[in-house]
Amino acid sequence: MSYRAPIKEIRFALEHMAGLNELRQAGEAESLNPELLDAVFDAAARLAEDVLSPLERVGDREGSRLENGVVVTPAGWREAYERYAGGGWNALPFAAEDGGQGLPWTIAMAVQEIWHGANTAFSLCPLLNQAAAELVTRYATQELRARYLPKLVSGEWTGAMSLTEPQAGSDLGAIRTRAWRDGETWRLQGQKIFITYGEHDLTENIVHLVLARTPNAPAGTHGLSLFLTPKFLPDTDGTPGERNDLRCVSLEEKLGIHASPTCLMAYGDNGGATAFLIGEESRGIEAMFTMMNNARLGVGVQATGIAERAAQMARAYAAERVQGREIGDASGKSAKIIQHPDIRRMLLTMRARIEAMRGLALSAALAIDLARRHPDPERRRLEQERADLLTPMVKAWCTDSAVEIASLALQVHGGMGFIEETGIAQVYRDARITPIYEGTNGIQAQDLVFRKVGRDGGAAARGFIHEFGALAKELQHNELRNSVAELEHALDWLLSALQRNPREAGAVSTPFLRLCATVAGGAILAKGAAAAQSLLAQPESDRGFLQARIAQARFYAQAILPEANSIASAITTGAAAATLDATDEAL
Repeated sequence: MSYRAPIKEIRFALEHMAGLNELRQAGEAESLNPELLDAVFDAAARLAEDVLSPLERVGDREGSRLENGVVVTPAGWREAYERYAGGGWNALPFAAEDGGQGLPWTIAMAVQEIWHGANTAFSLCPLLNQAAAELVTRYATQELRARYLPKLVSGEWTGAMSLTEPQAGSDLGAIRTRAWRDGETWRLQGQKIFITYGEHDLTENIVHLVLARTPNAPAGTHGLSLFLTPKFLPDTDGTPGERNDLRCVSLEEKLGIHASPTCLMAYGDNGGATAFLIGEESRGIEAMFTMMNNARLGVGVQATGIAERAAQMARAYAAERVQGREIGDASGKSAKIIQHPDIRRMLLTMRARIEAMRGLALSAALAIDLARRHPDPERRRLEQERADLLTPMVKAWCTDSAVEIASLALQVHGGMGFIEETGIAQVYRDARITPIYEGTNGIQAQDLVFRKVGRDGGAAARGFIHEFGALAKELQHNELRNSVAELEHALDWLLSALQRNPREAGAVSTPFLRLCATVAGGAILAKGAAAAQSLLAQPESDRGFLQARIAQARFYAQAILPEANSIASAITTGAAAATLDATDEAL
């Protein structure tokens, strides 16, 4: 099945669910005029549908391979990357003075969804490269910016995030890679695992951003420093020169995303890799969080793209597959399975969840843009709080949802879904990594509870909840009003648990995140449905499209939003105690 870039759905989510006009009113009207956005999304769709999507199955079958220390990507990959970088796509959200196009991150993230829907293994490279360029923009010295940033922004070079080590998975405080001064530069020595696109043949140079520990640095994450470590050291004219002391030792054999090279990297086997300090010594984790948060939001967007592809495949199959008789039809005539009520339930569940995921992710991106671009300092502060709350929700809820949606799509295919020939098994396999990398979803939940909610006594979270309540009142939306009340009750319980016994709060952090995101998704869809209802009054409206938005929001409100009540009840009536009181034998 051919992938279709969901441009109409994305544009609707941008305008009527995320609220793109707020960014226009903050001074971005010129960069967000409809004609420009039409051109951007139409061109993105052509690249996704004509170039990237046909390579998805090729990448899964061939994978990337390591030959004589060089990673060789599948057939067509290099040419596709040249089309991507040559089209200026990597430069979309960066400043003009750095070679960028100056568009907001909200638009860049919307376009990222299209890349991931078309070919997620390919699109992991641009995702991480844009995150790397963002980090260098904010923390590198002027000298490093001048030498490396234009190449990263253009996509001529790519960036890799080098954090994880064998003994230190998500516990970055256990990192052992060491760095020491060598004149004006530094040297690095150590090993990193699970480094996505740490080595490849798409570009002439790769810039590794590596966490390491300097001499006499304190233990834990507070002793980590961040270093820019290129594969090739640039000459004075900016061209790649001497090969640095780093290499890819092996590639991991994975469940999915076979074409995305996941590298075991060795730094400094021959005396130490040349590296350059970014930011202040022993404050590397602060800088790295810029890249990590960008990537976490990007992974939530990735999950939305994967789910969109899965839903398209499921619907196409259901519209063609003839099996069984329609319930209540006495003629005995066989029916397409899209007519069966349970298949319709699965398809509508997928579609309603995806629209909520998309709206949530784009709302988070918009908050980031407003936090940087709004002229009012107080509004910038409030939008940053909103972005901080939304980022772990987008990463965790959207990725969990993508796995569930891919599983439903496979179920719609029936036995054929379990056969690789149909392609839906690949989507399911590719989706499964998303709740794991860039911080497992349990870590996202703890981040939400202990850092984002706990740091201000729940003030930012309560303000967010009150916005949902006001929307429910305005729209006279009973289901949303009830779920908001349950969420507020759960927040009160959680704040009490944080004071009483933080382990209790930790035991329900994942359900609390799911509760927050489920309610937020309902509010976003309700907002979109209200806009669709208003637009129906216009004589030239696309009635079928708008009525579909309303139907999806109604299904979410009646079939998915009620989950909030059961989640909240579990949080407040003993789930934490049951978890903590259970003996090891019960686990």
